[in-house]
This record gives sequence, C-alpha cells and structure tokens, in this order.
Amino acid sequence: MTRHVLFVCSRNRLRSPTAEQVFADWPCVETASAGLSPDADVPVTPELLAWADTIFVMERVHRARLSERFGPQLRHARVICLEIPDDFGFMAPALVRLLEAKVPAHLPRTA
Repeated sequence: MTRHVLFVCSRNRLRSPTAEQVFADWPCVETASAGLSPDADVPVTPELLAWADTIFVMERVHRARLSERFGPQLRHARVICLEIPDDFGFMAPALVRLLEAKVPAHLPRTA
C-alpha cells in the first residue's frame, strides 16, 4: 500500500520542495509539497490534505497554522514536526542530511 506524504513549509520554495524531491523515490511513498503563505508556489489546499496520510511540517508554527486553517481536514492524517528552521537553500547538503536523519523513521521501510 502506498503512503501519501505531504511536506509543508512557508512558501514551498526551499525546505518542502527539497523534502519532496529527496523522498520521491522512497519505496511505497508518493510525495507532494506545499506552503502555508499566500504567496506559496503551491499553496496548501483541503484537497492536498485529504490526499495525505502523513504531513511533515518544518516548524511548530506551521503545525499551528495548519490546525487553525484546516483543523477538520487534519483528523485522518499524522502531522509530524521536523523542527527544521528556514536557514537552508533548495537542495542544500545540510538540509538533505537533516531530512534524511529525521524523516525515514516515519516512512514505510520496504515495498
């Protein structure tokens, strides 16, 4: 069974698209990413949240904003905060290492 994983940050330009790309080829996982800001490249929508089984947010403030704006749509999904600050560029090696250290424990291991 495929798990649908959504990565969320503020503007969907650096952290969440990096995470989406890093885990795109993970077995039994489909990834997407979105942002919570009005100017996000891909904004969070109720449809994306309904699709997701697991939602990774980069900061606690993202979890709070998700709950405020989309509380009822979050009831079926796990929301996991990665505690990754907005200090990295897209695909920065340090960001990739952090993601690889924090995310796999929450993903299926094998096909």
